[in-house]
This record gives sequence, C-alpha cells and structure tokens, in this order.
Amino acid sequence: MSATPSSSPPSNGHLTLDAEALYRELLRGVRSLRGPNTYLAGIASGGAWLAERLQKDLGLEGEAGVLSSAMHRDDFSQRGLSVSAQTALPFDVNGADILLLDDVLYTGRTIRAVLNELFDYGRPASVRLAVLVDRGGRELPVAAEFAAARVALPDTQSLALARTEAGAFHFDIKAVNPQEA
Repeated sequence: MSATPSSSPPSNGHLTLDAEALYRELLRGVRSLRGPNTYLAGIASGGAWLAERLQKDLGLEGEAGVLSSAMHRDDFSQRGLSVSAQTALPFDVNGADILLLDDVLYTGRTIRAVLNELFDYGRPASVRLAVLVDRGGRELPVAAEFAAARVALPDTQSLALARTEAGAFHFDIKAVNPQEA
C-alpha cells in the first residue's frame, strides 16, 4: 500500500522530499496497520527514530524496540560493526505482532539482516514492514505494507533520514559508489 504517487528527481537533478510531511503520512498509515497488541520496532538508526516518535505520538506505553542489522549483514566483512544502536527489544518477541519501521527501503538486504536478528530473540506471530520512503531497486523479495512515498533514485545516490537537535526530520541525499549502497 502506498500513500503517495511515485516521484522521480526533477530535470535539475535535485529531489525535494518533506520528511515531516511524510512522517505525518506514515503516522496515518501506522494507525491503520496497528492492532491492539502490535509492538513497534525500528531499524537503527532512522527506523528507530521513527519508531520512538511514533510510540510517543500514538500514546503507547513503554518504549519501541530497536533492531540492529550489524551482526547479520551479508557485507559484514566489508563494513564491520557500525556505531549504530544495538538491538533492544522491551517486549517478548514470541507470539508478538511486530510492526517493523525503516526510513528508506532499497535493496531489501537490511530487512533480511534485521529479520535474522529478530528471530534470534524469538518467533513472532507476524512481522509487517512500514517505511517512510520506498526507493525501489530491490535485490530480494521484500515489500513494505505501507510506504509514505515511492521515489526513483539512481544507484549512485543514497537517501537517509536525518534529524535536527530539536528532533525534526529531514533527508540527506549523497553520492555513493553503487557497490557500497
């Protein structure tokens, strides 16, 4: 399910995405996906920021979970351990309905790694995925149940959620080597 139509970079090569507007759309989508026993878990770091803010904005008790992909990445030998957050799941994974959150869905490799990490903690009843932006380019059969936006970017660019000290979201778009994406 996608909330907004696809978009692509304008002819001048600049893409403008309003991260706060997309967050409000994600909040609407998460409200519709969430059941009474759904737990939120975000992928470090952008997804964890989203889960933390959604937990608060939805008035949910406790804290959202955080999942790290570091130990299950297929490029671990190249990347090593990142300085991102470690996995912290303040709920029992066994039998849980988990809504996994990420900022940008691209190849699907991070989602695969995070699912491996999640299953190290138990066996959930269900896992669904909601993302702020789906940029296409999938290498694995992974799809989000909800994406606030779908955009097309060349594989020479990376898109990542960032936040100000006050907690406002914005996007960073950077040039990258396609083999590092």
